[in-house]
Amino acid sequence: MSYIRVKKLRPNAVLPTYGSGEAAGADLYACLEEVVVVEPGRTAWIPTGIAMEIPKGCAGLVYARSGLACKRGLAPANKVGVIDSDYRGEITVVLHNHGPEAQTVSYGERIAQMVITPVLTPDYVEAEDLTDTDRGQGGFGSTGC
Repeated sequence: MSYIRVKKLRPNAVLPTYGSGEAAGADLYACLEEVVVVEPGRTAWIPTGIAMEIPKGCAGLVYARSGLACKRGLAPANKVGVIDSDYRGEITVVLHNHGPEAQTVSYGERIAQMVITPVLTPDYVEAEDLTDTDRGQGGFGSTGC
């Protein structure tokens, strides 16, 4: 896969870009007509102004941008957004303000990053037993902190 078809839904929308030559995630940009203020503990829907054609057998995973999340407390409300390959609507990032101060989001600001990844869709079948492993049923914290 060497390209993803992207449709601008608004003329001023910005296509995703990579921050470096080996970046895994492409930055998604806010496509706003006016500044959006996200109050502490609140959530705002931020449009990107784009739709895309994610290849069948793949998904677009929308992650936080580390700088935006760590420095300003803004991160996707659902932690990781999943864009299915059959979705053709506008990509919207729902940002939540985890910080103590109101944050503004402006047009053209990088608001999240998307990773295109292959997806397996196996059938799930009921089983009476599962194969044994060294870990077994050890859950949270069972392998150390």
